[in-house]
Amino acid sequence: MGKMLGAIVVDTDRCKGCSLCVIACPQSVITMASNRVNTQGYIYAEAAHPDKCIGCAACGMVCPDGCITVYRKKKEE
Repeated sequence: MGKMLGAIVVDTDRCKGCSLCVIACPQSVITMASNRVNTQGYIYAEAAHPDKCIGCAACGMVCPDGCITVYRKKKEE
């Protein structure tokens, strides 16, 4: 049985920094960017620990602005 691996892509220019994705992520993959803002002046979400992502899509489901795309793949052991 393979293990699920995931990856997220955050549309940083659309992110308004609500941090709901940070709270929703069970693997603590996402953090808010420190000392950086997007083109709208918001601190944005980013994948700080992408190697921990399991592709559960919790972050994408809670994002009110649809800024997060989740990719999943099965890793054969």
